Amino acid sequence: MEVTEVRVKLASNRGDKLQAFASVTLDGAFVVRDIKVIKGNDGFFVAMPSRKLTVRCADCGTKNHLRAVYCNQCGTRLKERKAPIDERGRAKLHADIAHPINAECRNMIQSAIVEEFLAEVERSKQPGYKPSEEEDAGPD
Repeated sequence: MEVTEVRVKLASNRGDKLQAFASVTLDGAFVVRDIKVIKGNDGFFVAMPSRKLTVRCADCGTKNHLRAVYCNQCGTRLKERKAPIDERGRAKLHADIAHPINAECRNMIQSAIVEEFLAEVERSKQPGYKPSEEEDAGPD
């Protein structure tokens, strides 16, 4: 497998940990969008796209966040549910939509994205820089 394209959209407020959104194309055939570039204590890393885990209301069937106490739709008190625990012992509130299965694949994707992110940061310092208008590089 090969990373054939990386697109990066810098975050508007890069003072936060979230630095950019990226999309990556694998083998010119498969795209993963909304990958986050995060500034960590040891440098930049990527976070794969994820969704919030939810629980349905027993009365109306509306999806609610795992930590919700009352239903967002009907106001019924929800049964207390414990969030699943991850390997570090923390509550797991999100589930990956797409993710690498092994470290080799993760490193390949992360290296390509961080390299393109750093190149985009350098381009952004040039006079007349215009950020990418690409929709698939991340949300506005």
